[in-house]
Amino acid sequence: MSIADWSGVAAIYLPLAAALVAGLLHWRQPRLFASCLLSLLWAVPSLVVVQALNVGAGWWSFGGDGVRFHGMPVECIVGWALLWGAVPQLAFPRLRLGWVAAIMGAADLVLMPVCGALVHLGPRWLIGEVVAIFLVLAPALLVARWTLENTRLAARSALQIATSGMLFLYFVPEVVFALRPGAGWTPLLKLPGWELQISVQAVLVLALPGVSAVMEFAQRGRGTPIPYDPPQRLVTSGVYRYCANPMQVSCAAVMLLWAGILQNGWLVLAAAMAAIYSAGIARWDEAEDLSRRFGEPWHNYRAEVHDWGIRWRPYHAGPPARVYIATTCGPCSELRAWLERSDPLGLQIVAAETLSTGSIQRMRYVPEDGSSAVEGVRAMGRALEHINIGWAMAGAALRLPVVWQGVQLLMDASGLGPRSLASCGTTPTASKLPG
Repeated sequence: MSIADWSGVAAIYLPLAAALVAGLLHWRQPRLFASCLLSLLWAVPSLVVVQALNVGAGWWSFGGDGVRFHGMPVECIVGWALLWGAVPQLAFPRLRLGWVAAIMGAADLVLMPVCGALVHLGPRWLIGEVVAIFLVLAPALLVARWTLENTRLAARSALQIATSGMLFLYFVPEVVFALRPGAGWTPLLKLPGWELQISVQAVLVLALPGVSAVMEFAQRGRGTPIPYDPPQRLVTSGVYRYCANPMQVSCAAVMLLWAGILQNGWLVLAAAMAAIYSAGIARWDEAEDLSRRFGEPWHNYRAEVHDWGIRWRPYHAGPPARVYIATTCGPCSELRAWLERSDPLGLQIVAAETLSTGSIQRMRYVPEDGSSAVEGVRAMGRALEHINIGWAMAGAALRLPVVWQGVQLLMDASGLGPRSLASCGTTPTASKLPG
C-alpha cells in the first residue's frame, strides 16, 4: 500500500477508534445517541457542500486511489464526519462549546498539513478551513450540545429542519448522481425563470406539512422527532389534526416532485423508502412507544386519524380551544363573523371584552391543553387549523418564523395593530361551540 492508501485507512479508523473509546466512557447516557446522530446527519451533507465549494475555489485536492464522491475520497468524508460529528460529543460532553470548537479546529489545522500524501493544500486552504468550521463544525456542535442538554428546543428543531432539507434535496440527489451518472442538476438549472420559481414554490408547499409537524412537536409536545428526544406530550394539534404521519407524507411528496423536476426516476426510490419506513419500522416502533406513554388518548386519536389518509375536517377531543376577538372593533367583528360562518371544530369564539381591561390588545388563542397562548397573526393561524385542511395549511404558513413577524408588521403599519378594549364585566361565553 502507498502512503496515500495508508493515509486513507487512517482517515477512517483513527476517528472511528476515538469515537468508540469515547463512547464506551459515556455509554450510560442515552441522549448521547440522539446528539451524535443529529451531529453526524448534519456533518455528512455539509461536508459535501464544502467539497462542492472547494471544487470551484481550489482550497485543497486529494491524492491516492479509491472511491471518490464529488472528487473527495469517501474515507475522508467518513473520517471527517466522525471527527467533527461524533468525537467531540463523546469525548467532551461537558466542556464549554467554545473550547470544544477550538480543540477540534486546532486538531484539523494540525492534521491537514500532516496528511500531505492524501490532501494537497492550496495557497488559500485556510479560507476553506474557516468555511468548514463555520458550515460543518459549529452547527454540528450546537445541535449536539442542545440535544444532549435538552435546551434551545426551537433552535435545535430549526437545525433539524435544515438538516432534513440538505439530506433529501441535496445529499440524496448527489448520491444518486454519483451512482447513476446522468444529467445531474442540469434539468433544474436550465428551467426558465418562471418555471424555476413555480417549482421551488411547489416544493416549499409540499414541505410545509413536515416543517409544521416539527414545529408542532417543539411548541406543543416539547420535543423533537429524534429518538431519545421525543415529545413529552401527545401532539394532536396543528397538522396532526388531519394526518398522523405528516412528516413521512410530506417527505414522500417532496421527493416525488423533486424527482420530476430533476427528471430522475431513481429519486422516486427515496419517496418509496419514506413510505416503507412509515409503514414498517416507524409504525411499529412509534405505536409501541406512544401506546405505552399516552395510552387511551393515543388510541382514540389513532382510531380517527390515519398515517396516510388526510382528513378534510380536523380531529378534536376534549375541551375546546378558545379564541378571543373583540366585538367593538369593526375589522375584528368582521373576522369574528367570518370564523363563525366557517364552522370551526373544537374552537370557542369569545368576546375579548369579557377579559379585564388592559389584559388583551390583540386577538388571542388559548390552546385546549392549556399551553402558552399566542396573539395576533399567530392566533389567527391557530384559529384557521380548526376549519379544514386547506385553511390549516394556510394557518401553518402564517405561523412560520419570519413570516408571522412580517405579516404582523404589515398589519400594524396598516392600522390593524394593538387596541385597548374596555371590559364589559361579563363571563366569557362562546359564540361557536365545537361541532
